[in-house]
Amino acid sequence: MPSAAQVVEVDGRRLRLTNLDKVLYPETGTTKGEMIAYYTRVAPRMLPLLAGRPVTRKRWVEGVGTADAPGEAFFAKQIERGAPEWVQRLPIEHSGGAKEYPITADLATLVWMAQIASIELHVPQWRFGSGGERRNPDRLVLDLDPGPGADLAQCAHIARLAREILADIGLDPVPVTSGSKGIHLYAHLGGTQTSDQASAIAHELARSIEADHPDLATSTMTKAVRGGRVFIDWSQNNGSKTTISPYSLRGRARPTVAAPRTWAELDDPGLRHLDLDEVAERAEEGIDPFAGFGPSSADAALAPYRAKRDAARTPEPVPERTAVTAAGPLPRFVIQEHHARAKHFDLRIEHDGVLVSWAVPKGVPEAPARNRLAVMTEPHPLEYLTFHGEIPRGEYGAGTMTIWDSGTVELEKWRDDEVIGTFSGEGPLGRARLALIRTDGVGEKSSWLLHRMRDQKPASAAGVVRPMLAETGTPGLAAALKDTWSEIKWDGIRAIGTWQDGRLRLHARSGTDITERYPELTADGAPHFACADAVVDGEIVALDASGRPSFGLLQRRMHLTNGREIEREVVRTPIAYHLFDLVRLDGHDLSGTPLRDRRALLETLGESADRPVIVPPVFDDLDAALRTSRDLDLEGVVVKAAGSRYRPGTRSGDWLKIKHTRTQEVVIAGIRPGKGNRAATFGSLLLGVPDADGTLRYVGRVGSGFDDRMLRDLLERLTPLRAEETDLEGVPDLDASDALWVRPELVGEVEFAGWTGDGSLRHARWRGLRPDKEVADIRVE
Repeated sequence: MPSAAQVVEVDGRRLRLTNLDKVLYPETGTTKGEMIAYYTRVAPRMLPLLAGRPVTRKRWVEGVGTADAPGEAFFAKQIERGAPEWVQRLPIEHSGGAKEYPITADLATLVWMAQIASIELHVPQWRFGSGGERRNPDRLVLDLDPGPGADLAQCAHIARLAREILADIGLDPVPVTSGSKGIHLYAHLGGTQTSDQASAIAHELARSIEADHPDLATSTMTKAVRGGRVFIDWSQNNGSKTTISPYSLRGRARPTVAAPRTWAELDDPGLRHLDLDEVAERAEEGIDPFAGFGPSSADAALAPYRAKRDAARTPEPVPERTAVTAAGPLPRFVIQEHHARAKHFDLRIEHDGVLVSWAVPKGVPEAPARNRLAVMTEPHPLEYLTFHGEIPRGEYGAGTMTIWDSGTVELEKWRDDEVIGTFSGEGPLGRARLALIRTDGVGEKSSWLLHRMRDQKPASAAGVVRPMLAETGTPGLAAALKDTWSEIKWDGIRAIGTWQDGRLRLHARSGTDITERYPELTADGAPHFACADAVVDGEIVALDASGRPSFGLLQRRMHLTNGREIEREVVRTPIAYHLFDLVRLDGHDLSGTPLRDRRALLETLGESADRPVIVPPVFDDLDAALRTSRDLDLEGVVVKAAGSRYRPGTRSGDWLKIKHTRTQEVVIAGIRPGKGNRAATFGSLLLGVPDADGTLRYVGRVGSGFDDRMLRDLLERLTPLRAEETDLEGVPDLDASDALWVRPELVGEVEFAGWTGDGSLRHARWRGLRPDKEVADIRVE
């Protein structure tokens, strides 16, 4: 029986989804629901590549069938009757008249296309302009199609040859394994060439490779000459033709994908096509070969600004391209007093490489009791941070512009409808906590309310409490402590929670603000504490399907910073915040109060909250605590003296951690190359631990405990840290012989059986990265 229809909301749009359990790929059992989930997961990477392009859909309403009995498919160009009104569409003239094509402008449209079984999405190399006109192509594509007797490895070889030629003319292409047979190469164009000119460039390149390598490649479309060769299809640059979009699924027997790849991957002799789960995981892990392809998002955001200004007539900065600059520790802001047709103030905040801007007719409110209207304008370039002068009469915004105040802002929240931050200015504003709340409209000309909030007491991460730490102990040492109880060691990451003004902020042990990574604890609708302010100490844990904590699952969430990725992982990987201490309550510092009293207050406070905030029970019996921890397959317990005070940033013998297996925090200092199925990643990591004087000492290597996702993620993180030499002391010659050194910046954790006589880890197994720990915090456990 087919599943019942569901009405869902996607980015504010309502969609009716049907037959989600319908199998579209019989060989793998992949359903329509899984296809929709895939397109949702890759949307942040795929949508920028689809934006502004008319989409031709290849639909398999009854599924793709099997290799022996393929399903029926058809191409759809004209937008379907009954398509939601909010789906953008634009006309293209055909011999039989104009056809309206859908434009995939948002996630809701992408989900709608998947709902009607549009498995493949094909687009041209050009986009529509803001007036609906067809623009020149913004990319060049080569389709490397292996003929009989040729394979994917041969396509990769031709791709490298093409890259050399393209590089000579200033184009650096991105490879895409097509998910069908071959490889596509995309190179960014500046928009000055027509489609015919782009086709001519591609054709000449194809002929050049064919001339130099006639036994490997051909530029001729005749199938009879393709045997043993790769056909370099240059014709898809024609303005009337389309190519399968990167990240699109393919209607093959298995759910393969047109997958963007790195050039390092093309060197792998085991290169193959990737399926939907592999590509979705890569996208969520931040592997984005198209990053930096074409104009930046900041350049696109500045298009309205440039369109309104003539650089020859106004002294305002009108940069042709956004300057690539390193972000500072805090975003910058400027408030400009603008004497145009009517005096007003312009508030601009640095975000994603531009200044997001609001016109505030009456300026910043002086007190929380008074709110002001703010109207969003077009984003401005960062150069506007220092602009002041006279905009000539007749030009957009004509009048005198002066800087009223400027400085930095500690952002607490940045959403499409709400921005909150503490502004530190050098002029009249001084220090002020402001909130911008959207009340009507979207984007430019939308209406907002500007509100001055009451100042936060702990104003920045610098004022966050540093957590108290436990010594490593044994049951015998624990017996020597007086009046103790035992708590489960929850196998998560430490987090200090600061409750103030009705909102919880979270900081890791290192002081890093991790608030936005756990919206179920911090966003609207999160648990509420029945007090004015509080500082709590606890552990964030990820829960598996049976509700047990899993450090491995937590790895999926610890590193995420992208809002869409976080939102998806909230559902896939639920977490809980296990509280075990209370450091401050309603303005009172409790660090000198005995733990037994802090615990009593914490339990009362915990009753006012709700899941996923939990105050777990404690054990009077150490043996019972150890048994429970072992049954839950956790790492151990912490024994605490009931009379102990809270010592911020101190490792105290009043708290003792007792583990079932030994674990050690380590620094990654090198990589040993992999072989066989690890050839594309690495074989093992070379590890170090700082000694008392800060010297990094070698403690062995670890090569087990990794899954494929961990291997790819670690390699991606370690590659930018590569170094020619190392400060790691005591590395045996054998381990150093083929080592690839990296700067010792990443901290991880291993479990191990014990220490050898020369100070190396025995039988080490990787547990995961510890982004909550700093290298300086590590010591031998």
